[in-house]
Amino acid sequence: MRRKIVTVCIIIVCFLLESTVFQALDFGSITPNLLIVITSAFGFMRGKREGMFVGFISGLICDVMFGELLGFYALVYTILGYLNGFFRRIFYPEDIKLPLILIAASDFIYGNIVWIFMFVLRSRFNYLYYLRNIILPELIYTILVTLVLYQLILQINQKLEAEEKRSASKFV
Repeated sequence: MRRKIVTVCIIIVCFLLESTVFQALDFGSITPNLLIVITSAFGFMRGKREGMFVGFISGLICDVMFGELLGFYALVYTILGYLNGFFRRIFYPEDIKLPLILIAASDFIYGNIVWIFMFVLRSRFNYLYYLRNIILPELIYTILVTLVLYQLILQINQKLEAEEKRSASKFV
């Protein structure tokens, strides 16, 4: 239960940072996608179920606050959390290459899904413009922020796992 509370607090803090602090630190109206970072991180650190939980909550918050369709972002983030959960077996906390690659891939996939469903269906086909001015700058900014945010998420996860092991050993 404690893990769920901490996870929801992390989601809320990242959402608030993304929608307030990083709005002031934007570059050409581009902000990092912190919710992709935590969805992906929880996916490959904790597995498919945790990735889906974090993705659903993150997406639902986006839907309620900014979305045009209720459930669209919840579905996208849930799928991304699930896909990242496949990499739990090859995840090593001391290696940052896999998290950076997975978070970059998740952000790229997210950008393309949003382009397809929010622009192509409205007959706005200028993909190169969207790629050059939205997807790639957001991806680079997200990766730069990931270098710091991932370390914090990793430390929190390791402390929670150590606490869970201590409490589990009390019952054995």
